[in-house]
Amino acid sequence: MSDNVDIASLVHTLQGDEKLLDAPLDLDLGGYTMRIRSNNALLLERLGEYFAHLEPGSAKPDIEILAIERGVVDSGLDFIDWAREPGKTGRKDAYFDISGARVVYKVRTGMLFLQSETTLIAAGPCLQYDNQVINYINSQYMNWLQKRGWLICHASALVYQGRGFGIAGFSGGGKSTLMLHLLGQAGMSYLTNDRLFINNEFDSVLARGIPKLPRVNPGTIVHDPNLYSLISDQKREAMLALPAEELWELEDKYDVHVDEVYGPGRIVNEAPLSAFLLLNWQRDSDAKLELKQVDLHQRKDLLGTVMKSPGPFYQYSDGSFHQDTAPFDEQAYLDALNDVAIYEVSGRIDFQQLAEHWLEQFTSLTA
Repeated sequence: MSDNVDIASLVHTLQGDEKLLDAPLDLDLGGYTMRIRSNNALLLERLGEYFAHLEPGSAKPDIEILAIERGVVDSGLDFIDWAREPGKTGRKDAYFDISGARVVYKVRTGMLFLQSETTLIAAGPCLQYDNQVINYINSQYMNWLQKRGWLICHASALVYQGRGFGIAGFSGGGKSTLMLHLLGQAGMSYLTNDRLFINNEFDSVLARGIPKLPRVNPGTIVHDPNLYSLISDQKREAMLALPAEELWELEDKYDVHVDEVYGPGRIVNEAPLSAFLLLNWQRDSDAKLELKQVDLHQRKDLLGTVMKSPGPFYQYSDGSFHQDTAPFDEQAYLDALNDVAIYEVSGRIDFQQLAEHWLEQFTSLTA
């Protein structure tokens, strides 16, 4: 199958003979409009519920995405594994390139995604793995931002009294848990979880999020009263009975619908970025929690908490694709964050103490 492959044959492989419904889902992601079409009404309904906080899209969208609900497709393509980030193990993504197009294969689910400048298709068991369809939709917005000078960061972000701050940390450092602890505070709004975009080409450094809801594990849910409703009382009791180490490592993601849990109007798309909180703390540390301002130029070891690869879906303006061997541009991050206050958190992990301490610090910083 990998011989003589072109865009038309890839479209046929992914879409097959599936017929699209007449009614689409139109979305406006921060000024970038898209139309989602599918052969499955339930899938469009789910996507509409997930993106309900967005403005409706345009009658003339910037792009169209097809989401084809079907069984796992045996494409016959000779995929190449996409290298995992440091600290991550196991196969996750693989890809197959032709001129101007790339097919991304999700190893664990069998989902296939066609990425090109003109044709965008998600195909496979989309209902079962709707989160991957959501990620694919967001990837198009992420591409659009990066082509316009926005720099991708591996971070969560919140907005307090009109000013934004990012939260980054080494893998498993608890940035989402801390973010949700802080989101429960009055006057706090949600900007993004796990993918933050920054741009210093304006009068101030701006931060943008993507419309991706926080996803949390049981270890976060069972200790945060705002999240108790996400699981049953029986499951919470069972989780609390687990050893602390096992509960921390447990992977079972739940979406946190911000407007439902924290109240309407708590999601924002963009804000000036005043500070960045870098989590360099440890679960097994005996040292007391410490929060101190640092200079990233002198602490480049902390840049690894912030930098993020554009990933296999990123297509440059010339039609070529990002490669997993491409190095990070450290200077671009240093330049973008030059006027942003950077704080390192070290010592013992204590979400409640840090939340209280940080709120005081950030309030004084932006006063």
